[in-house]
Amino acid sequence: MPGLTIMNHLRSNGVACYCRGVIGWWCLLAALLAGGPAGAQALKSWNGAATPALDLPDLDGKQHRLAGYRGRVLLVNFWATWCEPCRDEMPAMQRLRQRFADKPFTVVAVNAGESAARVHEYLAKEKVALDFVFLRDHSGAAMKAWRVRGLPASFILGADGRILYSQLGELNWDDERLVAQIARLLP
Repeated sequence: MPGLTIMNHLRSNGVACYCRGVIGWWCLLAALLAGGPAGAQALKSWNGAATPALDLPDLDGKQHRLAGYRGRVLLVNFWATWCEPCRDEMPAMQRLRQRFADKPFTVVAVNAGESAARVHEYLAKEKVALDFVFLRDHSGAAMKAWRVRGLPASFILGADGRILYSQLGELNWDDERLVAQIARLLP
């Protein structure tokens, strides 16, 4: 099973997978560490180092770099098709993107180690059209550089390209507190 192989690879590299089912205990641990159920918390202020590089191909092979998004507020979300909480938050991320459609705001979804074909298959089956930027981190180098230790993992970058907020675990992007945090960053 490709999903299990990927999960084992991620676990061997120190990444916890917060998905329900077989590894549901990780979800419980993530919720406890995050301070409650998904959506109950606000984004946490970033206290890490400088923003790591992000130079990855999209599903069609076109390279994307953070510098290309300068002047825009970004939601960078690390996810995988086999991660149920990752899939669960995608429709709300789409609504967030639509809510700020007239603002300099972009959602960038970084897939953790899966093929473009697998991601295309997932997107074709999805009931909600997801039209944000999908990048592939096939080697896991970006996850390592961004210190992603679980999925989903989200980062909010200001228009200057610096990480301002981060969160490990599923979020309810419809939550007005989260929307307000992001809205304050927009012109």
